[in-house]
Amino acid sequence: MSDPRHEPARGDAARTLEKTAPLERTGPPAAPGRGAGGPAARRFWSERRGPAALVAAVLTGASALLLYDIVSVRADRPAASWRRTLADGLATRHLDDAWVVLGASAAVLTGVWLIVLALTPGLRGLLPMRRDDDLMRPGIERGAVALVLRNRAMEVSGVRSVRVDVGRRRIRALAEAHFREIDTVRADLEAVLTHGVAELGLAREPALTVHVRRPPKP
Repeated sequence: MSDPRHEPARGDAARTLEKTAPLERTGPPAAPGRGAGGPAARRFWSERRGPAALVAAVLTGASALLLYDIVSVRADRPAASWRRTLADGLATRHLDDAWVVLGASAAVLTGVWLIVLALTPGLRGLLPMRRDDDLMRPGIERGAVALVLRNRAMEVSGVRSVRVDVGRRRIRALAEAHFREIDTVRADLEAVLTHGVAELGLAREPALTVHVRRPPKP
């Protein structure tokens, strides 16, 4: 006969188990680029510290030099030689002059470069992963993805060596098989790598391309 004093303890344990046990997903799989009900995972944006510091340093130096020369002129001192030379050159040189064209081209290329840096995310070596909430943005380096997939590929029977190149949209695997049929090795390798890519939880799974060949004869 059971002791009724132990019944609340079993009920508390059951409730604790219900809270700690993982819940299985019964709904449809998450869409690419989105976790299970989470926000869309977008590419990481680079802070562009190097270009920003370079542009800021150049503009600050040029502004300080020009301001110093203007203050010197206001204090009844002669203008700097570089300023007189620049003013004379701008007044006498034609638009088709080589130095004018070169300076304009450099200014245009610099502007295009800054616009491209402002409009592109950067950090091409970091692949975003699926997100489950707004608190964390997971990502993984392409080199780490290549290492994980290479280790998976080396476990396939018949694979002697393999090279894995990971891009943002495509993964290429080139393997050498020293025994077993090439078609069989390729099928096993595709299955292993496909499963490995799915387990990484990438926001957008790259397309997989697998090539298998025999090692060159000595």
